[in-house]
Amino acid sequence: MFEFDQYLGFLAFLTILTIGFWLMIFLLTFVIPYWLGGNLIEFFKEKRDARKAKLNNEE
Repeated sequence: MFEFDQYLGFLAFLTILTIGFWLMIFLLTFVIPYWLGGNLIEFFKEKRDARKAKLNNEE
């Protein structure tokens, strides 16, 4: 069977694995969509501003 230090090592491994799993789930569900949404909004703002600047230069 396990010695006590092996048992603690196994618990530490499971803890790190579980923290990594939930961190990955958090990043995939909240952080990455937030980042992509912000980038898309900025992209459309830049396109709109470029179009407005082009229209103002033509007048």
